[in-house]
Amino acid sequence: MKRSFAVLTVLVILGLLGAQCAGPAPTPERIVETVIVEKEVEKEVVVTKEVEVEVQVPTKAETIIEFWTTDNEEARVDVYEAVAEGYMAEHPEVEIRIVPIEEAGISQRIATALAANRPPDIIRMGVERVAAFAADGVLDEDAAEAVIASLGEDDFRAGPLAMVTNPATGKRAAVPFDGWIQAAWYRADVFEEAGLNPPITWDDINAACDALPGTGNLLYALTLATDPGQNYPHQVFEQVAMSNDAWPFDDAGNVTMNTPEMVEALAFYTELQRCAMPGPQYWRGARESYELDQSGMLFYSTYIMDDLVEGSGLEAGGNVQIAVEDLALKTGFASEMVGPNGSASYGQLVALGIPIGADPEAQAVIEWFMTGQNYQDVLALAPFGKVPVLKSAVDGWSGLSDFFQYYSEDTMAQIAGGYETMQRWLFRPGYDATQRAVVGDIEGRLLISQVISNIALEGSMTPETGAEWLQEQVEAIYAERQAEQ
Repeated sequence: MKRSFAVLTVLVILGLLGAQCAGPAPTPERIVETVIVEKEVEKEVVVTKEVEVEVQVPTKAETIIEFWTTDNEEARVDVYEAVAEGYMAEHPEVEIRIVPIEEAGISQRIATALAANRPPDIIRMGVERVAAFAADGVLDEDAAEAVIASLGEDDFRAGPLAMVTNPATGKRAAVPFDGWIQAAWYRADVFEEAGLNPPITWDDINAACDALPGTGNLLYALTLATDPGQNYPHQVFEQVAMSNDAWPFDDAGNVTMNTPEMVEALAFYTELQRCAMPGPQYWRGARESYELDQSGMLFYSTYIMDDLVEGSGLEAGGNVQIAVEDLALKTGFASEMVGPNGSASYGQLVALGIPIGADPEAQAVIEWFMTGQNYQDVLALAPFGKVPVLKSAVDGWSGLSDFFQYYSEDTMAQIAGGYETMQRWLFRPGYDATQRAVVGDIEGRLLISQVISNIALEGSMTPETGAEWLQEQVEAIYAERQAEQ
């Protein structure tokens, strides 16, 4: 720091003005005063340094892929976007837009998008939508076939591939993605002690029905779905019906709700009430009676897996206190049901469809979402309800939840293999859009649930009269639907 002196010179000029008169003005007197002021000045030193900075100039994406997903909760959308970010990092010329949508509104949204000639590039949807869109010519089946071939057709479960096949073309209309399985969950330890086979065939289920009540603490063999106000009886019965080759329509389009196969299915199902908990029951009673060691079997989806470990939630709050130590480990899983005329499992499949007109890049994006850790990240959003369709993904999926460790390897293998025989009335190949709508009406109007209650609880119907009533109701609904065309 240096000191300097500044000299401030102040000139003060005083002029005296005399009285107004002729002649020159008087000369003013000038006084000069010098004042010394000390001022401190700090000298700043500026250093200039050259630095190389890499500036990333954003480039406009050449391709935009619009991905509609029914995994629409915020946390799930975040994961989809994270997986998409990984793809975009490797392909900066591509932008993936994740668009959350409601399952119920897909048909209307796709119709609007097509009318505006702006279809999405990928749609995540339930498989029941796939059949309708394929029939309407909305989906690019060749694109779906290409993705399946690229991922490896042999890596897919056969059941899901069959469910997305368009019977009119023989091609897969969409790419199977994930889903859940319904099955008979049963006390494998009690079955083994009693010398019973797993409840897979009708005969084995009947044998367990007669043997389990009074075994150990069990009061009932199972809690049967019988509540007429719930669709749970329909879901369970549909698997029973399919295992006996009983369907709402035949190949000629005739209503077939009163066939011998349907009557036999109604008889088998309702006769199980002899070993079941009394009164109208639905999924909550079935779940709780199993957790409380009161019954030895129940029909439920894979979403029950955490409940069998920590107890399901009670309507009044809190959780059921499980009465059986290591209940999950002692629980077996029978997804396939074998009847006199066939076999079936029941569940839901979700698929990824590529609409006609989509950008070809959509195929690579689907492959990205179904490869390695990316696919595992999606499955991890709901491991119990997102069973992988790829065999190679099963090992990773089985480690996605701490609850899985409480189940045997056999049970986990059964769950993963549940797709092999999974079917639904709604998904049967060959049904047209009107017939599929009628199948939805059957469930939506609780027709099956009402008949089961009338036979098993009220005694106001027999399997034969119940089947005839269903025949009349479904024929009337079908006629109404056809008249709307």
